[in-house]
Amino acid sequence: MAIHNNADKSSNSRREFLKGTGSVLAGAALAGAIGARAHAGENNTIKIALVGCGGRGTGAAANALQTEGPTRLVAVADVFEGRTASTVKNVSRNFAEKVDVPDNRRFVGFDGYRKAIDLVAPGGVVLLATPPTFRPLHLEYAVEKGCHVFMEKSFAVDAPGIRRVLKAGKAAEKKSLKIAGGLMSRHYVPLEQAVEQLHKGLIGDLITCWAYREHAPVGYSPKPAGMSELMHQVRNYSNFTWVNGSFLLDWLIHNLDVCCWCKDAWPVSAQGQGGRQTRTQKDQLFDHYAVEYHFPDGTRLFAQGRHMDNVWGFFGDIIHGTTGSAVLGEGQSDPRIFKGHKQKAEDVIWRYEGKRWNAYDHEHDLLFDAIRKNKPYNETERCAYAAMTGILGRMAAEAGKMITWEQAMASNLELAPGLDDYTVDSEPPVKPDAEGNYPIAMPGQTKVL
Repeated sequence: MAIHNNADKSSNSRREFLKGTGSVLAGAALAGAIGARAHAGENNTIKIALVGCGGRGTGAAANALQTEGPTRLVAVADVFEGRTASTVKNVSRNFAEKVDVPDNRRFVGFDGYRKAIDLVAPGGVVLLATPPTFRPLHLEYAVEKGCHVFMEKSFAVDAPGIRRVLKAGKAAEKKSLKIAGGLMSRHYVPLEQAVEQLHKGLIGDLITCWAYREHAPVGYSPKPAGMSELMHQVRNYSNFTWVNGSFLLDWLIHNLDVCCWCKDAWPVSAQGQGGRQTRTQKDQLFDHYAVEYHFPDGTRLFAQGRHMDNVWGFFGDIIHGTTGSAVLGEGQSDPRIFKGHKQKAEDVIWRYEGKRWNAYDHEHDLLFDAIRKNKPYNETERCAYAAMTGILGRMAAEAGKMITWEQAMASNLELAPGLDDYTVDSEPPVKPDAEGNYPIAMPGQTKVL
């Protein structure tokens, strides 16, 4: 991931789909609000610990350090030793004076998160950027220790994990702790203002929402000699359902969330399908999903996810209303609203014309501002429900059944039982057979509830 320099608020995002972001405030008002922070807590350095030193974690550390006011990265943790050193090196390139992480504060192993969090507790900020399966237990510990949290998406991989996240969010509220979630599209000014126009009725009542993520195959790294099966699967976290929750959840979560935001509702049920048609890598990935969600008013959200070579590609959301349509969401840096449903250039009736801000930076701007000014700030519930939308869709597609939100939320099926006690020597919850193949979900046979 590219590290954003504090002087370049309009730099490209890490996936080159989003450019610049902010909040619903007008550019001038926003600049004034951020500038005011320079007078708050000048001598109050906020200590930061990073848990998860991959590309997203490294980027999150840079995003946090560019915020107004004194900050210092003092601890990092990861299950892979080389990543801690790499993160410290990369973040130090732009923020050397704000990085103080000697070797004895670089923790390796499945218990490293505890050591890193303990160093900044209470009152520090913990950046959680490990694979999603670990988010609930890491969030719980950070809140227990009295830390503010930025948690990257996704936020859990199953319903028991979602319930843990929601409970931790409630505990954070009682302690006046601030929790931010990595659904950065919610803080992208052009998108925020586009959704505001939809909520005002610019294209009438919303009839259908379409969430897409269609692109080339997800990568895979063969297991090196000497690496344990558990570490191999964690290293390839996007390829194993127990670690990332599926392509539908962890890769489509932004645009599922944007559709629900446009509709101002969460789905009540879903049915769908998916499978593994062209993929040959030794993992668990479906290479295509198609899920139909139902909203309380009877309207629907359709989600399509596919990662294959030489196929049609699109990344974004299409919204249809009674009198018009919109193209927006992650992957669409220039959201547009049209009269009619054909999205012709001559039929554009709204597009954003103002200043743009970097969403990844700004979601941290908002969090640190709330911490310094002790303002209420807790995105836990919205983030958990967005993740639950993806989990519901995966469950429906893998089972081949209609599943309600209530059924999904009540499920006690854990994808990684005993995860809290994992060590580097633990056995993973899924294992390859004699030919090296992993179990693949089979609609009509797979248990999801």
